[in-house]
Formats: sequence, structure tokens, C-alpha cells
Amino acid sequence: MSALLEVEGIETAYGSSQILFGMDLAIDAGEAATLLGRNGMGKTTTVRSILGLTRACRGSIRFRGERIEALAPDRIARMGMALVPEGRQIFPNLSVRENLLAFAANRCQQRDAWTLERVYHLFPRLQERQGNMGSQLSGGEQQMLAIGRALMTNPYLLILDEATEGLAPLIREEIWQCLSSLREQGQTILVIDKYVQRLLALADRHTIVERGRVVWRGSSRELAGQPELWQRYIGV
Repeated sequence: MSALLEVEGIETAYGSSQILFGMDLAIDAGEAATLLGRNGMGKTTTVRSILGLTRACRGSIRFRGERIEALAPDRIARMGMALVPEGRQIFPNLSVRENLLAFAANRCQQRDAWTLERVYHLFPRLQERQGNMGSQLSGGEQQMLAIGRALMTNPYLLILDEATEGLAPLIREEIWQCLSSLREQGQTILVIDKYVQRLLALADRHTIVERGRVVWRGSSRELAGQPELWQRYIGV
């Protein structure tokens, strides 16, 4: 069976500044995968290229068997990708409930579709704050809302860029528990984050990026056995 997402040899630049140099990535359906590396090494650019937000100038990207590197971002989203972006980017002048309902769509015709009630079950705090404006939420609550908003599109692939960046330890733990629950439910996930120990427990496979190139890929067991990689490429 082919991978849900296949990225092969993509090169991406911002003007004359090339960021990605032959990036490869593959994620199977139902799998949790990571992109690891220090800041500025090409992780977010890889995600932007996958989503069509920054066009790759070379290489191919396939999603569910279809070439997507030339498609517009809205078309790619409708095919079943959802992003929880760095910085959350929720609507500050909409309530929690309105933020969630604005994105509600079962585009992929999922049997057990994500609904308002199901998101509230995953994040009870959002139900408590459902009448609050986005601007009235804490950083952790905004991240919960950003994840809930993405899930409301019922995606095949959920991408989280800096999943727990800047969050208090207790809230960060709640996000990790949420991601573990999603994985157990069969949700395919791609995570960018710096907490390698938590990612080892969550993910099936890992890809380490250095200066726009893949320098290592392997399983959690393999990565756990090579702590020197953490020091060299991730800075842990």
C-alpha cells in the first residue's frame, strides 16, 4: 500500500534564498511521524510546501496517491489536510464556539466525524469557555482551540507546527495526552516539536532535518538508542 503522504526530492526557495534541498518524507495512514531539527533548518518550510503555501520548485508531493505540488492551498485542504500552525492563528473576535463551527466540514466523509460535542469531550476547557472570544483565552486554551478547529475539518492528515511551544508544563502535558488519544483513534499525525522524549512515546517514525536536507530517519526505538543525534541535530 502506498503512503498517505509522499514527499520526494522537493526544493523550495524564498526568492533567491533556497531553503530545501531534496527533502523526502513519507507518512502511512494511521501513523504518527515527526520532523525534528533546530530552528531555521527547514521544518516549517517543508510543511508550507506540503500545504501549497510556499510552492516547491522541484520534486513531487503525493497525497492519497494524487500529485498535489501544483495545487492551490484551499484545494489541498479540501483533500483532507489540516494545519495547527505555529502561533495558533485563531480568530480573536470570534467565540470559541464560532471558531470551531467556522471550520466544520466532513470533507472526507469520516464515519465517526468530529463534531462540536466531540471536540468538547476532548477538551472540556473549551466547553467551559465556549462563549469567550479567542482573544480572551490563555495560550494553552488557544492551542486547544487551534487543534479542535483543525479536527472539525475531519482531516486524513493533521499537521502540528510547534505543537507545545511556549505552553506551561501542565498544559503541555494535556496537549501530549490529547495527541496520544488521537493516535490511538487512528488519526494520522505529523508533529514538529522539540520535546524528543515525548515524541519518542508518541510517534512511529522520525525525520531529522539539517539545513534543508534529511540527515537521519528511523523509528522511535532507533532514535532512543542514539542520543548523540539529539545533541548533534536537535540541541537537546
